[in-house]
Amino acid sequence: MRHEAAIRIGFFLGVFALLALWELLSPRRRPIMGRGVRWFSNLGIVVIDTLLLRFTFPLVAVGMAVVAEEWGWGLFNRFNAPYWLAVAVSFVVLDFVIYLQHVMFHAVPLFWRLHMVHHADLDFDVTTGLRFHPFEILLSMGIKLAAVVVLGPPAVAVLIFEVVLNATSMFNHSNVRIPLGIDRALRWLVVTPDMHRVHHSVEVNESNSNFGFNLPWWDRLCGTYTDQPAAGHEGMTIGLIQFRDASLQRLHRLLALPFSGQPGNYPINRRSKG
Repeated sequence: MRHEAAIRIGFFLGVFALLALWELLSPRRRPIMGRGVRWFSNLGIVVIDTLLLRFTFPLVAVGMAVVAEEWGWGLFNRFNAPYWLAVAVSFVVLDFVIYLQHVMFHAVPLFWRLHMVHHADLDFDVTTGLRFHPFEILLSMGIKLAAVVVLGPPAVAVLIFEVVLNATSMFNHSNVRIPLGIDRALRWLVVTPDMHRVHHSVEVNESNSNFGFNLPWWDRLCGTYTDQPAAGHEGMTIGLIQFRDASLQRLHRLLALPFSGQPGNYPINRRSKG
């Protein structure tokens, strides 16, 4: 685990560069904003999030898994399961925790105020998958650490999960064109950009669906799956209806948004039954 940071950074840079190039060569939608302000703001949030985590948490999830193993905390450190099974089950369980966390961020109005920074993006591309308010990142890390303590997963499983989660978040937010037949097959195995783009619709029922990041199964099993946006992928409107001013995409405005912006009708408890 001594090379954890290098592994994470290497995969992040490689996946980001690949998807950014793919978006340039074969975009799914025409952007409504230029990249300049958006990318500066979205990537600026990544820098703030990274620094804040390093200074706030003495241990991140992989380090907590090592500590849990040393102290015998958690399910897999109490029971002698085959290593491969512990790794596989840990990955799936952690992914389900992230799915539930995502639903919670839409269900609890206070948490939604933080999460709406992610949804207020007027476009949908690889940087959207990195755009999370620093307070949301801190809360998410706290949930992840608690899950690691309870589960006791192998440190390798946590590292694999963290790397894959970061990569799939960029992938399923990317503005890339995938043939429809391939997309239909892929979304049984992984959350595709067309599947997750529905979640970023201004339509409330659509934004309160397709919560998965890695594995697509939870939405189908839990009844939160929407196949396609009503207006189609080219015709749908991305973002939140109350935040259409392009000036809100500036970094300082995004950081202030949870405290100054209106949450609108997007929390999941207001979802229409129709």
